[in-house]
Amino acid sequence: MEVQVKKESMKSQLWDIIVDVSWAQISQKYFGKSRSWLSQKMNGLDGNGTATEFTKEEKEKLKHALNDLADRIRICSDKL
Repeated sequence: MEVQVKKESMKSQLWDIIVDVSWAQISQKYFGKSRSWLSQKMNGLDGNGTATEFTKEEKEKLKHALNDLADRIRICSDKL
């Protein structure tokens, strides 16, 4: 018997910050892609309803983008 493990979507993994981050800016600045491209990746479905997910490289790029944003917020807060 094969057990299937359901992968948690990127959107659910990032739920805590989902409404506080400008995903359109992250998509454009770090990926050079449209907001809809990132939204489709986050939701796990492309424009045709086909399952999609981040590649290993895209996950690393997203990780870098979030870390960069966190650092920039920290620098701004330290100036207060």
